[in-house]
This record gives sequence, C-alpha cells and structure tokens, in this order.
Amino acid sequence: MTPVEELAREIRLLVLDVDGVLTDGGLYYDHEGNVSKRFHVQDGLGIKLAQAVGLEVAVITGLKHTAVERRVRELGIEEYHAGRVDKGLLLDEMCRRRGIVPAQVAYLGDDWVDAAIMRRVGLPLAVPNAQPEILALARWSPARPGGQGAVRETIAFLLRCQGKLDALWRRWAE
Repeated sequence: MTPVEELAREIRLLVLDVDGVLTDGGLYYDHEGNVSKRFHVQDGLGIKLAQAVGLEVAVITGLKHTAVERRVRELGIEEYHAGRVDKGLLLDEMCRRRGIVPAQVAYLGDDWVDAAIMRRVGLPLAVPNAQPEILALARWSPARPGGQGAVRETIAFLLRCQGKLDALWRRWAE
C-alpha cells in the first residue's frame, strides 16, 4: 500500500468544494440573468455510496446558490456551508462535531480559496483541472475533471483503500 493509500484508509469525512469540483465551474446565465449549474449524476451516486458505508460527505462553497443547496439537500448532505471562503476555519468546527481530527479528513478542491483547508486536512486532493498551486498541494488527483465524475472517482479511491468498494459493488451487481 502506498503512503497516500494509507492516508486514505483513515478518512472519515470527505469535504467537497462546489464550483470546479461538483460542477465544471461554468456559470450558465439565461436571458433573464439567472444562473444555473450542471451536476454529474455519477457524483451523486458516489456520494450516496459513501454515505451507505459511513464515509461522511460535507460541502463548503464560496458562493450561495439555490441550485447548489437543492442538490446538496437531495443528496442528504447535512454539513453544507455556503458563502464561505474561510474554509480552513470551518475544519475544526466540523471535526469537533464529529469527534474526529483533521488527519481523518480529505478535501477535494480546485482553486486558491481551497488552499488553507487543504494545508490542514490529512488528505488534500485536487481535480486534474485545478490551478497549478492547488495541484501542488494535492496528494492525489482523480483522472476525471471537476463536474465530470471527479467526485465519484475520488470516493471510489477512498472506499477501495478502505476495503469497502468491492462489497458495495457486489450488492449492486447481484
């Protein structure tokens, strides 16, 4: 097992950014100026799989958007923080509520606003289309870009390292 796989075995909470991670980072404006976002359905199933085996998922985003809140609620994510760029400061609070330490947290990000929290978690992760400085902080990256299944791939990696993925697959395959 590689050092990053050993770190992944200890993860109890996966924290996700939204724009550029759960979405492709694009802002789609209609003729009235309303913004919409696109989420990948495979990421949603990945989140549900993680939850099914006790890997908690949280979301912290710098922007407030009703579409994001709706998607997060549909997925049953209780730990949702919108309009927060001070992501690093939320880490201790989330850990305290769950009885875990930062070493048991993974964070998947893509841009500078993610740097502070990535420096504090046990397993910093970045989508492959992240800013170069964020990629340099990451210990692992999925092959898929943000908004294109990167979250699902990340969850599969964590669950594989924890020995939980095969049992999940067998439940679906039978």
